[in-house]
Amino acid sequence: MSMIDITSTQLRQAADLKDQIANLNQQLAALFVGSATASAVQSAKPATRKKRGMSAAGKARIVAAQKLRWAKVHAARAKPSVVAKPAKKKFTMSAAGKARIVAAQKLRWAKVNAGKAKPAPVAKPAAKAVVVKAVVAAKPATKKGKISPEGMARIIAATKARWAKIRAAKVAKKK
Repeated sequence: MSMIDITSTQLRQAADLKDQIANLNQQLAALFVGSATASAVQSAKPATRKKRGMSAAGKARIVAAQKLRWAKVHAARAKPSVVAKPAKKKFTMSAAGKARIVAAQKLRWAKVNAGKAKPAPVAKPAAKAVVVKAVVAAKPATKKGKISPEGMARIIAATKARWAKIRAAKVAKKK
C-alpha cells in the first residue's frame, strides 16, 4: 500500500498510534529513572533544537563592520578634492566698444531690410485711415504707453466722426 492510497481516517489512526508510543516511552523512562536504560530510552526521542538568537553586542559588531565597509566603498568613489581657483575678474565692456557693436548691428539690419521687397500699400477706408492717423499722431515722443490729453482728444474726435458716418450710412440705406 502506497502513501497515496491512505485515507484520512487511516492517517488519523497512525497519528494516534504515534502519540500512544510516545506516551509509553515516557512512562517507561519514568520507571527507570537514573538507570542506563532510561538514558537509552531518552536518547531515542528526537532531539529538538533550540532556536538560536543573537546578542545585542553581536548585532552591534556586525552593524559597525558593515558601516566600515560602506565607508570604504564611498571613499573609493569620492571625487578628488578640487583646488580652489582664484576668482576671475568680471569682463566689462567699454562704452566705445558697445557703441561700435550697436552701430555694426544697425548697419546689418539696414542691409537686411533694404533687401526685402516692400509690400504694396493696401487701400484703407477713409474713416479707418483717420483713426489710424489719429492713433499714430497721438503717440508721445518721450514715454511709451502713455497718451497725452491732446492725443486722447484726437482719438475721441476721430471715433465720433466714424460713428457719425456709420449712422448716416444706415439712415441712407433705410430710405
